[in-house]
Amino acid sequence: MVSQKVVIKNPTGLHLRPAGILCKEAMQYKSLITFTYRGNTANAKSVLSVLGACIKCGDEIELICEGEDEAEALQSLVAAVENGLGE
Repeated sequence: MVSQKVVIKNPTGLHLRPAGILCKEAMQYKSLITFTYRGNTANAKSVLSVLGACIKCGDEIELICEGEDEAEALQSLVAAVENGLGE
């Protein structure tokens, strides 16, 4: 299991479009990919789960990857979030 904290830079937070991009990126990997925010855990491969976390600009989440391609998945997701998830 690997994890890393990352700050959401999108001005509007994780609304539908960036949540979809995050899920699409996460679904490329076999590992279980979740993130924690304020004590709650969300499935990064589920758009509804990501949207339900109500993450805003400046919020810090901890991405957690567990599985055979966990290191690659974590690196890719952190890069996607740091690059603004298409915004």
